[in-house]
Amino acid sequence: MTDSEAELQVETALTDDEYEDLTEAESEARQVVYSGQDFDVEGLVRRLEKGDIVVPQFGHNDPTLETAGFQRGFVWRRPQMDRFIESLLLGFPIPGIFLVRQSDKRYLVLDGQQRLITLKDFYSGLHQKREFALTNVSKRFGGLTYKTLPDDLRRTLDNAFIQATIVDTDGSQASLNSVYQIFERLNSGGTQLTPHEIRVALYAGELVDQLESLNQLDQWRALYGARSARIRDQELILRIVALYLASSEYSRPLKTFLNNFVGDHRDATDDAVQNAAALFRRAAEVLLQGPGPDALRKSSRQVNAAQTEAIFVGLMRRLSRSDVSPADVAGAVRSLRQDATFDDSTGRATADEEPVATRLRVATEAFANVP
Repeated sequence: MTDSEAELQVETALTDDEYEDLTEAESEARQVVYSGQDFDVEGLVRRLEKGDIVVPQFGHNDPTLETAGFQRGFVWRRPQMDRFIESLLLGFPIPGIFLVRQSDKRYLVLDGQQRLITLKDFYSGLHQKREFALTNVSKRFGGLTYKTLPDDLRRTLDNAFIQATIVDTDGSQASLNSVYQIFERLNSGGTQLTPHEIRVALYAGELVDQLESLNQLDQWRALYGARSARIRDQELILRIVALYLASSEYSRPLKTFLNNFVGDHRDATDDAVQNAAALFRRAAEVLLQGPGPDALRKSSRQVNAAQTEAIFVGLMRRLSRSDVSPADVAGAVRSLRQDATFDDSTGRATADEEPVATRLRVATEAFANVP
């Protein structure tokens, strides 16, 4: 495995914090109703090509899609794609997909994007503008494309069935909450969705678009580094904005706190969100000019989310009262990174209420005390 492949594997796998957040129980469970349906593979591909099954992309608020904006980028590598097609050709059982049926009867893909895009690309014969011929498979199937499949194998693939779990939604908050409750329990398979990937499925709108706009800032990208295939960078911005505006309301689990915040500010039209976004931009600019990317990290190359959110929130609180020079910000960050209390609150049990409150308080004091 190359270094780049190893980095991708780390990037796409769930972190310990994400797994804990996914599995932590909600304070209230909602009863939901759903149905199951089997689709033949040829029919799925036909519906995808006609637009009757839609794979929405996160961060784009399409008003015609009631739960639009939730899919992560395509993260499967070619071996996963090839072996998925091979499994269908061999008649092996495969995981089902999860669809949301909206009022115009289109199906929106909540889980199964990787499988469905793989099928669509294999049938078209192209993946990322290159020929889609099977390579990471047994000799029997090596080099085959959809067009060169023998008739018996083509029929086997066309007639293979994939089970879909379907939930209806009218776009209301109650129905979206039901989708979350179901999906969190069905979120399994080779590449599980993160809590934020599920979150943006439910709360697509102006706030998600605002988060993505902030995620594209040159200063933020220079601080954070390469874009996250699992939109962890976007989620970190949400954590910063939510804690800046509503830290007094924070309690575990983190996913519920962030879901509630996004639900309350879904349209991002209130002055508080707009002001927080402006302060985030200014904080990113000053941090880049001052301490630079190291402000977001401890001793490794990885961004430390707890440290990052505390430094941003503390600096944004200072900037809301008066400006501060990049040199003074650099000094405050150096002081924070040498503070044992701050280090402890950003190094373990980072989602607990006490460490969150502690690191925000210490960071706020550090920036308040500079000239």
